[in-house]
Amino acid sequence: MNLTHQAVQIARRHTTGVLLRVRPLMHWRWRNWIELLIESVIKLAGVSTILIVALIFLFLVREGLPTFLDIPLRALFGDRWYPIEAIYGLWPLIVGSLLVTAGAILIAVPLGLTTAIYLGEIAPPWQREILKPLIEMLAGIPSIVLGFLGWVVLAPLIQDLGAPTGLTAFSGSVILAYMALPTIISISEDALYAVPKDYRDAALAIGATQWQTIQRVIFPAARSGLVMAVMLGIGRAIGETMAVMMVTGNAAFIPSFGADMAFQPVRTMTATIAAEMGEVAQGSLHYHTLFGIGIMLFLITFAINSLAGRLVGHQTTNRRQGGRL
Repeated sequence: MNLTHQAVQIARRHTTGVLLRVRPLMHWRWRNWIELLIESVIKLAGVSTILIVALIFLFLVREGLPTFLDIPLRALFGDRWYPIEAIYGLWPLIVGSLLVTAGAILIAVPLGLTTAIYLGEIAPPWQREILKPLIEMLAGIPSIVLGFLGWVVLAPLIQDLGAPTGLTAFSGSVILAYMALPTIISISEDALYAVPKDYRDAALAIGATQWQTIQRVIFPAARSGLVMAVMLGIGRAIGETMAVMMVTGNAAFIPSFGADMAFQPVRTMTATIAAEMGEVAQGSLHYHTLFGIGIMLFLITFAINSLAGRLVGHQTTNRRQGGRL
């Protein structure tokens, strides 16, 4: 009986030891499977994003390639857009887009950076906690609402100031600047906030004023984030459609060069696609030309993002090399 009891005790101890060794092994394998699953999901999400962008570009190329094959380049970049007579000159649309976007940049970038500096470096905490959410809420206003606002309020005001009509490139620039401001302000303020506090303390300790600290220490340290904020704001301005179509006059001609160039009606590339895609015959040359405009917008946006990435990467490399020296 004693031998049997001893055998049972030995067997229990052996089983307990095996279980103690197996449980950590099973837990380790289970944790590895979870980590592998999470990594696979992340990789799938990243690859799917690239794949979706590539498929969109291939679709645009398939539908818009006849534009560049069937229309001579001289005619394609002519100064008249009149699809009824099969005249597809893109130059008025390109000039209109550049004019409206340039005006929006000139308005939004200084105002956005100044506001970000005030929020990040000057405003008291209680004021920042109130203004920051309000600015971020501006990004949620639908563009069609801003278009109505520009049409009803801004356009009559510009006309009262002496312009022949209130639906001008300047009106579109003001609306686009307003739409780009939340992006520029939020990202710029985050970039300034990311600068270590030690930089500020060191500059102030050697006798620099608050403005000298902002100008010569904080701004260079946050330059990459500020560049990205400006580029994202430009991308928002270029890609906007409905608000611009409502307040720019939607006239496909090249404004006469002069001081009042910005106060003339224009038409942008995005507004042309939105206005004419619903009425065009599928498969026609006009249809393919609209997709050709989409290809140009895609390439412009890609070029802006690439330029922003190069600028940010170049500045980061210079800082690292400077640190090694």
